[in-house]
Amino acid sequence: MAKRKINKDEAKNQPLADNVHIKGAGSVQDEVITNTLTDNFMPYAMSIILSRAIPQIDGFKPSHRKLLYTMYNMGLLQSGTIKSANIVGRTMQLNPHGDAAIYETMIRLSRGNETLLYPYVESKGNFGKAYSKNMVYAASRYTEAKLAPICHELFDDIKSDTVDFVDNYDNTMKEPTLLPVTFPSILCNVTTGIAAGMASSIASFNLKEICDTTIALMKNPDHEVSDTLLAPDFVGGGYILYDKEEFNKIYRTGRGSVKVRAKYSYDKKYNCIDITQIPPTATSEAIIDKIVELVKTNKIKEISDVRDETDLSGLKITIDLKRGVDPDKFMAKLYKSTPLQDSFSCNFNVLIKGRPMVLGVRDILLEWVDFRLECIRRRVTFNLNKKKNQLHLLKGLSKILLDIDKAIKIVRETESESEVVPNLMIGFGIDEIQAEYVAEIKLRHLNREYILKRIKDIEQLENEIVELEDILSSKNKMKKIIIKELEQVTKKYDNGRKSEILYSIDESVEEETVEIPDYPVTLFITEHGYFKKIKTANLRMSGEQKIKEGDTLLPEIECSNKDELLFFTNQCQVYKAKVDDFADTKASVLGEYVPGKLEMAEDEQVVYTAVISDYTGYMIFVFENGKLAKVDMASYATKTNRKKLINAYSNKSPLAQAIYIKEDTELVICSSSGRMLLVNTGAILPKTTKDTQGISAMKLKKTHKVVSLHIYQEGEFEKAWRFRAKNLPAAGALPSENDVAEQITF
Repeated sequence: MAKRKINKDEAKNQPLADNVHIKGAGSVQDEVITNTLTDNFMPYAMSIILSRAIPQIDGFKPSHRKLLYTMYNMGLLQSGTIKSANIVGRTMQLNPHGDAAIYETMIRLSRGNETLLYPYVESKGNFGKAYSKNMVYAASRYTEAKLAPICHELFDDIKSDTVDFVDNYDNTMKEPTLLPVTFPSILCNVTTGIAAGMASSIASFNLKEICDTTIALMKNPDHEVSDTLLAPDFVGGGYILYDKEEFNKIYRTGRGSVKVRAKYSYDKKYNCIDITQIPPTATSEAIIDKIVELVKTNKIKEISDVRDETDLSGLKITIDLKRGVDPDKFMAKLYKSTPLQDSFSCNFNVLIKGRPMVLGVRDILLEWVDFRLECIRRRVTFNLNKKKNQLHLLKGLSKILLDIDKAIKIVRETESESEVVPNLMIGFGIDEIQAEYVAEIKLRHLNREYILKRIKDIEQLENEIVELEDILSSKNKMKKIIIKELEQVTKKYDNGRKSEILYSIDESVEEETVEIPDYPVTLFITEHGYFKKIKTANLRMSGEQKIKEGDTLLPEIECSNKDELLFFTNQCQVYKAKVDDFADTKASVLGEYVPGKLEMAEDEQVVYTAVISDYTGYMIFVFENGKLAKVDMASYATKTNRKKLINAYSNKSPLAQAIYIKEDTELVICSSSGRMLLVNTGAILPKTTKDTQGISAMKLKKTHKVVSLHIYQEGEFEKAWRFRAKNLPAAGALPSENDVAEQITF
């Protein structure tokens, strides 16, 4: 039987199941992009920003807050540890995400993971380490956890109506919108997050410094933050490189970077360096991998081994040094080239009343003070109403004291239970609340002694009510409460700084002065850019130098292993390297390809190599248009270890030849016409500008150009005076048959 064909419109309307249809399924509709962004992307972006990635003024993201509140409700602030899996399961009542995401949140908040400067979760078992990718945490069924003591500062006020509560995602429970923290936790722990179109990266600060700064700002709004807040502080310790200007920028704007370097110690007995503290942005694996890479590329030669010796006592990366290596100078080198020194980028993006705002430290602390003032106001109001209600009940009880027998009689003679409260109201002139309270008193308590004990608190309650009302009417008194709480928090939980501040750095240590072995070497360079370094002592035993077919070996250069190399390229650039950067080799190998080793551009080739021991002398450039430039070699010296310098020479005319001279001498310029000109460089003023065009040296006809340049050798010309010129530019002369110089004709 043939199957019936279904047209497209019919296919679109096919039900997925019984009575199940998706409107518009299978159809493609044109829609304005702005409508898509408004209807689809914007709600998603707002959800990410407001409910996931950006912390609020209490210092927590929603996922953190849900977990901690669940643990609080489970009584884990007072009891011992329980299985993490149980905590994760209970948290799912507030957090609709999976158990893996919830457990990872707990890991980050735990003491064992060492992510936070002031952890909120006490952990038992393997919770991994933030400074290691390989040290992963165990499954939740194997670990245990409870709330840390500092969580008292998060929850002690939560039952006093200090914050708002909302329904959870399925409207079965209530959860707080914020936690009534008694200290600025937002700045005490590192918080990072990436939202849609924005991100947050908040550095951690020492608890005492933050509390002292907050107190100072409450007393004096014009207080200079940097006077009490010295620098950020990280759980991993290390050294904070003090930069007053950068820190003031962070304090003022909330943006900037903090430079952190690792802390190490030198073991003289075993000649090794032990790194025990690293920047918060680095991991032990990344550091070791980078050191290994530097060793493989021959950029580090001072070590014999590097290994991870981290154990239960903490982080430890050990580097074995070769004999004679200065550990301080070597570490200065590692700081420059490895994650042992890194920067923590600050972006203090905080949700303030549902609005993301990038604020400086000062503004964040002032916002927190406003938040805490509101918490104090609500707490005082809650306690005031509670005491007023209690006083109202006791005043009603005091009237019963006047005639206890009458109260008993009213209760006994009232036939209906529902009439007891109204009859007490009539009999003693009290309201319904008071009468209800009296009616609920046990029969055994209807005696004079009990009632006297209860009503003796009336005067104390009245005094407390007056005091609370006085606090509510005075903002300064509420500030005093906050200050007292901050002082108590500091006393309880301050453990001193983890990160040491380096206010100044020894520049002599910063310079890379690693001792380079000194021995004579011979360099072999080819026209195609292959480079070989052979110890001069081994040269006699070497055979013929191996080169690629079609390549040409340039004149060999004898120098020291400590000398430096300048590779001038056809793109008017110069690359700097040390002779020691190239490994000793043999005549039987091709050598290293210089453009590849120095990471030159694809079409960039070396045109001249200068070997220098210091930056004295001159670089001489002669161009095809007949101009000659004399550049002081000091112009190529740099304070940093930059490998590439642009504008090494002029690009106005093609380069004919470059040559390095240590002192002024006579040079021979050769043109395509065969003419030669003898020029003394002493008559040419040196320039410090590398890309100078130079002076006109040789007169040329339109069809000719300069082709080469070399140092004049005594006796090269039979009559040298013929080739010298009194004034430049000059045309030069044609060599005779008796002249030794090679004649070039085209």
